[in-house]
Amino acid sequence: MTVPLDEAVPTDPSPRRRQPRAAGDPVKALLHRHRELCERAVDPLEIAAGLEAHGITDRTAARFRHRDVFSLAEELYARTPRDRTPSAPPAGIPVRPEAVRGFGYALLPGALALGAAAAGMPWTGAVAVLATVAALGRPGRAAGGRFPAPVYLLAAAALGWAVHRHGTPLGMALAVAAAPGYLAGAVFAARARRRLTASRALEDFADGVRPLLLGTLALFTAAAAGAAALTGAPAAVAVPLAVLLFLTRLLLGHGVPRGALLAGPALVLALLPVPAAPFAAAAGLLVPAVLALSRASAHAQRP
Repeated sequence: MTVPLDEAVPTDPSPRRRQPRAAGDPVKALLHRHRELCERAVDPLEIAAGLEAHGITDRTAARFRHRDVFSLAEELYARTPRDRTPSAPPAGIPVRPEAVRGFGYALLPGALALGAAAAGMPWTGAVAVLATVAALGRPGRAAGGRFPAPVYLLAAAALGWAVHRHGTPLGMALAVAAAPGYLAGAVFAARARRRLTASRALEDFADGVRPLLLGTLALFTAAAAGAAALTGAPAAVAVPLAVLLFLTRLLLGHGVPRGALLAGPALVLALLPVPAAPFAAAAGLLVPAVLALSRASAHAQRP
C-alpha cells in the first residue's frame, strides 16, 4: 500500500521509502525558501499575503500539515528570529510627504488641460491625453517596479481615439478626473492596508475589502461625472473611460500580477468605434480588478 507523502514517517529506516532529512519538518524548507519575506514581515498576515502572491493556496498549505495559508504563515512568523518588536499600526490614515507630492502631480493634468484650453491652444486635446496617460503612474513605480509600456500605449491610443471622436472637452474631463482618481486610490490603499493588518484570515480581508473598493469606485464615479459636467464633455463617454483609467491605475499601482494583461484587453475594447465600447471596456475590467485587488498580496508591504 502506498503511503501518502504527508503521512510518511520521516524516521522510517526502510530503503524503499527514504525521505529527505527535512521531511520530518516540512515547514523548515519553506522557511528557508521565503526567509527574506518572513524576516521583513510585521505580522503573520504579511507572510500569508506573500505566500499567496507566490501561488501557495490552502490546498498547498495542507501539504505542510496546516489547515490554511494563514495558519502556515503563523508558524513561519513564530519561527523567524527578529531583533525588534514591530510597532503597532497608526490609528489614522498616515499622510506621507510622497503622498502629498503624488497628489500635486495628479493635479497637473487638469491644470495643463484647462490652461491650454484657456490659452486657445489648437492641441489642447492631445495635451490632455498625454497628461492623463502620464498620470497613470510613474515609470518604475507601476506594476511592482516594471514599466508596462504596452498599457500606456494602449491607453494613449484609446483616449486619443475617443477625443478625436467626441471632442476636446472629453480629454479635459479625463485630465481633471486624474486628481480625484489619485486621491481615491490613495485612500483605498491606506484603508485596505489597515484592514490587512487587522484581519485574522485572508478570507476575512477579501470579504471586507471588496465593499471598500466598490464604495471607493462609486465616489470616484461621482467625481468623474462632476469633471464631465465642468468641462462640458459627454458623461456617457467620459465617466466609463475615467473608471477604466482608474481601475488600470489601481492594478498598476498595486503591482497586481498580470495587471497589465487584465487592463490591456479592456483598453483595446475601448478602441472600438461603437457607442457602448467605453462602458463595455470599464465593465469588462471591473470584475477581474475587484477579484485581483481583494487579494491580500496586492496590499502587502513591499521593500
